Amino acid sequence: MCRDWKTAEKWYHAVTLYLKERLKLDISPEKSKIINLRKNESAFLGFTIRANRKRKKRVAHTFVKAEKMRKIKADAKKRIKILRASPTAQNALRFNSFVLGLHNYFNRATHVNIAFSRLAYEIGASMYNRLKPIGKYEHPNNPPPVYKKFYSLGSKTYKIAGVYLFPLGVIKTKNVIAFTQSITPFTEEGRVQISARLSKNIRQEIVLLMESKIPTRSVEYMDNRISRYSMKKGKCEITGMFLQAENVYCHHYIPTPLGGSDKFNNLRILQKEVHELIHMTDKIKANTLIKFLGITESMLKKINKYREKCELEIIK
Repeated sequence: MCRDWKTAEKWYHAVTLYLKERLKLDISPEKSKIINLRKNESAFLGFTIRANRKRKKRVAHTFVKAEKMRKIKADAKKRIKILRASPTAQNALRFNSFVLGLHNYFNRATHVNIAFSRLAYEIGASMYNRLKPIGKYEHPNNPPPVYKKFYSLGSKTYKIAGVYLFPLGVIKTKNVIAFTQSITPFTEEGRVQISARLSKNIRQEIVLLMESKIPTRSVEYMDNRISRYSMKKGKCEITGMFLQAENVYCHHYIPTPLGGSDKFNNLRILQKEVHELIHMTDKIKANTLIKFLGITESMLKKINKYREKCELEIIK
């Protein structure tokens, strides 16, 4: 963004020439324009943005593009018709996926609530006529955790085949956190900021991991082990238990004998006993260890995925 038209023109021509001469690409005249956001709005990826005055400064006001809202409205009505024709739990869950996907994408707009409230009003009659005969319109009573996480229980919604539909008009703006370029591992100041964001316990364990030495491992492995531990906040990726440095094992998801590397994406932070369980071949010992560690069904599924990558038999 530029403060004046002349600067914007310079940047426009500079970028156009760079794309043409260096990358051999032509810009789209329809999409590439210089727009005065004080007077006009700019559309991008379904959003519109405009710089409106607020007291002594201007702030960005973002909306959902009108054309996009028309498409969403048509799609919502289509899905409601499908629900009316086949009021199954699966179709209700598909409708919820549709609504949640829209909310997660457009909740960055500052005026998204206005757009979706209007949308809910416009299709309200259609929903009433089609869904009232096949469901109940009520306040959610003991809804699933996902519903509680994203929506309040104060708004009524339809219950179809035992599934509460996510309310289309209930959405709040989510503040977009700007990316701070000063936070980087390549400068001393950036590393200090990264360290400050970690909890005290994790910082202590990272120091111990940095001091530890494994002669048989590569530098890449040692560095990525620390990065992975930091990203997972010191927790085992299967049990979720916080691990102290001496109880950390960095596992190769695809074993090195089978072509696995020491890259970050191929490493997993695991509790030592869990790592032993992944490679254990004795079924009796494995079942004993499962009981000792309190491994749940969901944890066991993850462990079996790891075992499959190691070409080992799954634990039943």
